[in-house]
Amino acid sequence: MHFDPSEIQSRVEKLRAELRARNLDALLIDDFEAMAYYLSYETGVSFYRAGLIPTEGEAFFVLRSLDVAPLREGTWIEDIVGFPDWEQPEAAVAGKIRQRGFDRARIGIDLTSHALTVQTFEALKRELPHVEFVNVDGLPRKLLKLKSKPEIEKLRKASAINDATMQEIVEAVKPGFTEREAVSMTVEAFVRRGGDPAAPYGVITVAKGWDFLHGHLHDTPLQQGDVLHLELMPFFQGYSSRMMRCVVLGDVTPELDAISKKMIELQDKQIAAMKPGAVAKDIDRIMRQGALEAGLRENYTNITGYTIGYSSDRHVRSDFTWVFLPNSEWVLDEGMVFHMYTSGGGIAISETVLVGPNGGERLTKMERRLFSTNDGLKLKRDVA
Repeated sequence: MHFDPSEIQSRVEKLRAELRARNLDALLIDDFEAMAYYLSYETGVSFYRAGLIPTEGEAFFVLRSLDVAPLREGTWIEDIVGFPDWEQPEAAVAGKIRQRGFDRARIGIDLTSHALTVQTFEALKRELPHVEFVNVDGLPRKLLKLKSKPEIEKLRKASAINDATMQEIVEAVKPGFTEREAVSMTVEAFVRRGGDPAAPYGVITVAKGWDFLHGHLHDTPLQQGDVLHLELMPFFQGYSSRMMRCVVLGDVTPELDAISKKMIELQDKQIAAMKPGAVAKDIDRIMRQGALEAGLRENYTNITGYTIGYSSDRHVRSDFTWVFLPNSEWVLDEGMVFHMYTSGGGIAISETVLVGPNGGERLTKMERRLFSTNDGLKLKRDVA
């Protein structure tokens, strides 16, 4: 996964220390991000596959034979078992656990894993009746909380790809342009600039109200008065950057101009307050309460930010391990990275933000404003 082996080993040792503190003999690793983070490999779940990291001793991995070679190319694990496609994956995993002497062990298992279905868990329990499976409740993902310097560099690279691609798309928008054309340009620009080729592109749709953020892709040509919403999410070696901007086809109305400026003002305050030790609900209140008091929205039912970092393109697109809500009691730490976003009145804006020693640092640096096809689109790159 493009990291020095010492960094991977450090991650594994931190995980093992947590396992010892919980009196566990091993941890089953099967979720996508956890596999990539600790084992330097990930693959889909056409067939169940899992690694086991013991508190002491050598780790191992069990997966279909077809995927053994790609695993060996990237992982530090030497003990790898491949099973034929006609064998039950759970039986193969259980067989290796027995062979390694963990058939009566206390094994941590993450019931929040997207790869662990109820059917798979029940099969593992039948195959290993004397194993005590202990739910670690998202532990592998929680240990991804703070980003290392090499991880932050990947996030900076992804954000630079985002900035340059967003500028290209904004400058291309005109009447008759379609959302699909914007997507085509986006995907090509991501790859041309070094981004991952198979990752999701984001959300590109006509903006209306506040709840267009997960809108559909349309082929209808854009017309005067439309607002094109652009949320781009390039990936660089698995690390995702996210940014939202909007383009008005025609002049920006006084109403939209006022909404945009207030929205940006509130989010600027929110980002500046993202210092180590800040309580998440206090950061959330700046945007949520500010938007409601300013009349930008009648209600505010969604979060105002969430964790980003390494993200698999094989399942959910957003990591809600740490989110900004009115009841979020967790504390920000230096090195956390978030997608901070807001929407209302038919427009939206967002940034990728790193928690630094003195407040939030925008990793996405494109100019923060509502764009228009009539303003010449004289873009500039912020240095903030």
